[in-house]
Amino acid sequence: MTEINTKVPDLEKEIGISLYSTTTPGVSGILRHRPDDFIVREISNYPYEENDVIDKNRKYLMVEVTKENWDTNHFLKAYSSALGISHKRITYAGTKDKRAVTVQKMSLYDVPKENVENVHLKDISVRVLGRSQQPIGLGDLEGNEFKIVIRDIALSADETKAAADKTTAEIIKAGGVPNFFGIQRFGSKRPVTHHVGADILEGDLEKAIMRYVSEVYPDEPEDTKDIRRYIAETGDLKGGVSKLPDYLGHEKALLNHLIARSGDFKGAFMILPKNLYTMFIHAYQSWLFNRIICERLKAGLSLNQAVVGDIVCYRAKDKTPDPSRLEKVDEDNIDGINALLKRRRAFITAPLFGTETPLAEGVPGEIERRLIEETGFTAEDFKAPAFPEVASRGLRKEILLEVEPAVTVESDDLFDGKTKMTLEFKLPKGSYATTVLREYMKTNPLNMS
Repeated sequence: MTEINTKVPDLEKEIGISLYSTTTPGVSGILRHRPDDFIVREISNYPYEENDVIDKNRKYLMVEVTKENWDTNHFLKAYSSALGISHKRITYAGTKDKRAVTVQKMSLYDVPKENVENVHLKDISVRVLGRSQQPIGLGDLEGNEFKIVIRDIALSADETKAAADKTTAEIIKAGGVPNFFGIQRFGSKRPVTHHVGADILEGDLEKAIMRYVSEVYPDEPEDTKDIRRYIAETGDLKGGVSKLPDYLGHEKALLNHLIARSGDFKGAFMILPKNLYTMFIHAYQSWLFNRIICERLKAGLSLNQAVVGDIVCYRAKDKTPDPSRLEKVDEDNIDGINALLKRRRAFITAPLFGTETPLAEGVPGEIERRLIEETGFTAEDFKAPAFPEVASRGLRKEILLEVEPAVTVESDDLFDGKTKMTLEFKLPKGSYATTVLREYMKTNPLNMS
């Protein structure tokens, strides 16, 4: 069995990641020195006709948006305002990082081509593609293409190339990397979301809110730490909300609701966007999923070769793993399933545990049940009786992230001739580029944010 490197940063251990899948030394370095060091281009075959004339059958103007240093929500507000329309008339297939150059398709309802051509915003370009009968929506993409530059590498170019080539070889041999949920799922400088999720599952919504608002993390700004400590130590919500900066808008919204309606903790949570308050439970499931993958690797089990008791899913028509098509591996079908795994037509899965999530048998099942039992929660707890709006049935998710990185290494004029490394790769939708980058860098996740 290949020895697993377990010297990971404490911040990653906090989110359930306790190992690397490659044995090579990391090159360290930093990401996102400037936005165009991180380029993301959506892979999408969403249909449209190359015609920009509005008619009753083609109400949606399809555009390709290239933006630099804009997150998706801020773009929607600014662009819809510039067009003089509601942001709800602009739809997209996936959100994108802010500190990056991102290229993605969007659809604009009942907007003439000329209106788009007359709007100009800093660091944004919009190219009209044509028209569609239906709006593009969340999930309407196959994946993303990445071109990412790592700078400030202290190793020589030869040392960097040797380490990178070996890492790439190990990734290719394994068929990819562990499909971990990255630090973004939990909060880069303040990975608190999964702990809030646990409080909600316990039914203690007051504890959950106070943890979200007032728990201090070491990598936060000092003034923010002081405000959180003040709220935790005094319980002075009015004084606390007056001190909070505007960029902590979610915390301010929670406290303002509780000031107006004391004790209405569920109502306070529901002031937040739905995708945020449901994220707390999803983050807890993700933390457990990360732990299960790590324990599987520590037990010597593979990411792409099944053993009896595993549960696999199959590839869907859009070529992505389909968690609704599950099959348990037994003595009779194991050879056939492993042949499908080798051909990338099937994927081994682990649970995002919820009320209805099937569990594996054999050694994989022992790992899953042991870690679930350690949490103290049962499937019934995921009904979240104190906050049923966040209840989760759960599902199973593939544990291997298929990737074949291409790497180039050269001198970096921006950093006095230090080494820089450029990685190019494609990933399916819903996966994290940092799960690939961490295998090469082996550094604090804050250097990758």
